[in-house]
Amino acid sequence: MSPPNAAIFDAYGTLLDVHAAVGRHAARLGERAQPVSALWRAKQLEWSWILSATGAYEPFWTLTERALDHALAVHGVADPALRTDLLEGYRALDAYPEAKPMLAALRGRGIPTAILSNGSPEMLAASVAAGGLGPLLDDVLSVHPLRCFKPDARVYALVTARFGCQPHEVAFVSSNAWDAYGATRFGFRVFWVNRAGAPAEYGLEETATILPGLAALPERLA
Repeated sequence: MSPPNAAIFDAYGTLLDVHAAVGRHAARLGERAQPVSALWRAKQLEWSWILSATGAYEPFWTLTERALDHALAVHGVADPALRTDLLEGYRALDAYPEAKPMLAALRGRGIPTAILSNGSPEMLAASVAAGGLGPLLDDVLSVHPLRCFKPDARVYALVTARFGCQPHEVAFVSSNAWDAYGATRFGFRVFWVNRAGAPAEYGLEETATILPGLAALPERLA
């Protein structure tokens, strides 16, 4: 295939490590660290799907706060200072180590790059800056102006409008299987980053290219 007109990336879980915030304070949570982080992420996404399905909208940062409160309550953590620190950590998540070299390689080949995310503009700006990704991106697209979340087709259409191209001319990269599926339905050329080696879902074994990490992407777009 010819190189894409643009390479578009999900942010949370794909370029940015969503478990990094808890990881920084794991000692304060002890054995509850992993389950708190997993439930925090699960509820954050669940809120976005329910709101979209019911035609409602709240900023993703609000959902992030509510999901954390739920996770902490479920696991019996009542520590306001820790809650504050976890939220601050989420504002400045670590980028995966391979993210910057991969983006630099794509930019070096003249392929425009951008983020397409459920994240609120402010939280995306903070994490992109913290990860040093800004100079390697042509744009950061948030769902916020649309007031709906992925996998609504209107979200993916932000990309084709921004880059003036057809869906099949876009390489879309996500570590979230549900997001990858939504992107395939829209017509993107999809790359599912399956870091955990999980079983394929939603028929992605047939409709997407499955990668073990971001480092393998540039050679696939050569």
